[in-house]
Amino acid sequence: MSPRRTLAEARLTRAGIIRHGVDVASVEGLEGLTIGRLATDLGMSKSGVLGHFGDKESLQLAVVELAADEFWRDVWEPVAAAPAGLPRLRAVAGSWLRYLTGDRPPGGCFFMAAGPEFDDRPGPVRDAIAGAADRWHRELLHQARQADGEVARDPEQVVFELTGIMLALHAAHRLRRDPSAPARAARAVARLLDLRD
Repeated sequence: MSPRRTLAEARLTRAGIIRHGVDVASVEGLEGLTIGRLATDLGMSKSGVLGHFGDKESLQLAVVELAADEFWRDVWEPVAAAPAGLPRLRAVAGSWLRYLTGDRPPGGCFFMAAGPEFDDRPGPVRDAIAGAADRWHRELLHQARQADGEVARDPEQVVFELTGIMLALHAAHRLRRDPSAPARAARAVARLLDLRD
C-alpha cells in the first residue's frame, strides 16, 4: 500500500470519527464523548481512535470545529445570497428556525447543548465554543445593522431578542417536546422583525 493511500485513508478515518463525535456530543454532551465510546461505536480499538487525536481534549476541539463548520453551512450558506437588509435578516432567522427543528445533528443544536456544559469551565474547549458563538453573534449583528432603519429597534437588541427566541425554541422543542414551539417561535420572529416601535 502506498504512503499516499495510507495517509488518505487515515484522513478519512479521522473525519469519520469526528463526524460521529458531533452526533454523539449533540446527544450526550462533549463530556460524554469518550475514546472508548467512539471506538465501540465505530468498531475500532481505543488506541486506533486515540492515535488520531492524542487526547480527549484534542478530540473535543476537532468536534467543536466540525460542528461550527456544519452550523455555518446549514444555517448561513443557504441564505447568504438573499438581498441585504431586512430580507436577508428574515432569511437568516428562518434558516436558523429550520435548523433548530431539523434532525441534524440528532441531539439538536450542538452549541445550545455545549454552551451550558462549558460556559463556566475555562480552557481551550470553552474558548472554541465561545469563539464559534461569537462568530455567529457578529454575523447576526452585521445583518441586523444592514437592516437598521427597516426594523425600528437597536441592532444589538434585535440580535439579543432573536437569540432569546431561538433558545426558547430549542428548550421547548427538544426538552419539552412542545409541538407548537416552531410556530410560536416563527410568530415571535415575525413580530420582532415586522413591528415598529
